[in-house]
Amino acid sequence: MQRELEVAIEAARAGGAIVAKYYKGDYEVHEKAPDNPLTIADTEADAAIKATVLGAFPSDGWLSEETADSAARLSKSRVWIVDPLDGTKEFTQHIPEFCVCVALVVDGVVQVGVSYNPAEDLLFAARRGGGTTLNGKAVRCTPCSEVSEALVLASRSEDKRGEWDPYKPLMRVKLTGSVAYKFALIAAGQADATFSLTPKNEWDICAGTMLVEEAGGVVTDRFGKPLTFNNAKTLLPGLIAAGPALWGPLRDVIKRESGQ
Repeated sequence: MQRELEVAIEAARAGGAIVAKYYKGDYEVHEKAPDNPLTIADTEADAAIKATVLGAFPSDGWLSEETADSAARLSKSRVWIVDPLDGTKEFTQHIPEFCVCVALVVDGVVQVGVSYNPAEDLLFAARRGGGTTLNGKAVRCTPCSEVSEALVLASRSEDKRGEWDPYKPLMRVKLTGSVAYKFALIAAGQADATFSLTPKNEWDICAGTMLVEEAGGVVTDRFGKPLTFNNAKTLLPGLIAAGPALWGPLRDVIKRESGQ
């Protein structure tokens, strides 16, 4: 998968260059749905990533947040899963917490993942069995095992809805944009965990799942079940991502507080 990883990095940087250009300039913001913005940066980055990836691997499948979905991908063994700009809300607010995400899945299992934050020039990359790097240097998840001591990254929108209120007394909660960026920070050992009880799409977390797993961490859905990708329905039932010693205790707290 080394060639695939190199192409994913090239694609993420190509998309990131477009995102960075608009981050510094002017652009229009449209609403795909309430509280779900879309900019020209999303669509242009999507086109650049697609050209790079499918230019190198033209027979592979494709799933992206900003491309009309096609059932043709379901018959493919190899499928690229892309979010050209995860964290558009932060992007529009000039909060540098967003990522360009490129991942390759083979038979439902992620094999390559790259998340690039062009605002900070941070490139997180991993391939199955090859470990995770941040700007070329190996990184690992933290060994934290105590929920009360854990730094847990939370969604601003979820926090506004009160979804994190039961958990704030139990752990150190830090509001952070982009679920993909949260995963990347956990993989790099800069935070201990994140979770969401709100459904997430595959493109939000596919690349990040590879980063966390190859950094020694654990990623599951909110119920503790392993994730598979390239499903007919792309919405996954929430998530838990944490270092290896923290995932179990955190899962127990979530189960207790959410009444699962």
